Amino acid sequence: MAADVPRHIAASRATDRPGDPSPFALGLLLRRAHWRAASVMEEALRPLGVELRHFAVLIELVNHGPTVQRDLVAATGSDKAGIMRIVDDLERKGLAVRRAVPGDRRVRAVEITARGLELFDAAHVAAKPLAERLVAELSLGESEQLADLLTRLAHPADAEA
Repeated sequence: MAADVPRHIAASRATDRPGDPSPFALGLLLRRAHWRAASVMEEALRPLGVELRHFAVLIELVNHGPTVQRDLVAATGSDKAGIMRIVDDLERKGLAVRRAVPGDRRVRAVEITARGLELFDAAHVAAKPLAERLVAELSLGESEQLADLLTRLAHPADAEA
């Protein structure tokens, strides 16, 4: 199929460079920004012995309380096997526990532990200077505007309410 595409079209393919008119440009820029932000957050979490995938689950547990694994799958964009591994890791580290759900013996809810809450708070302290470095090229107003715009993109229903 690539052989059927004329050479002159290849020069206008999507990039993540400023000013790219491609309909893919925004997605590519967001992907690059995500990689950079994830790298910075991983740097903050590394000394605490957890990864961003673990922290994403802890965020859900702090925000929503005990949560069944299928809901963690949906909330984190992971898959069932991935969530099982993450929760196994969190349990092994003493950061979360699985508890029976009243009325359904087959279902377990994942709950953050006191140790998990301590790590959650410590992660925020560790991440603050790194997060500031991430947006160092932006003014305070631009940083707030970026957060607002990304929130509206990521949570369109919340922005309408």
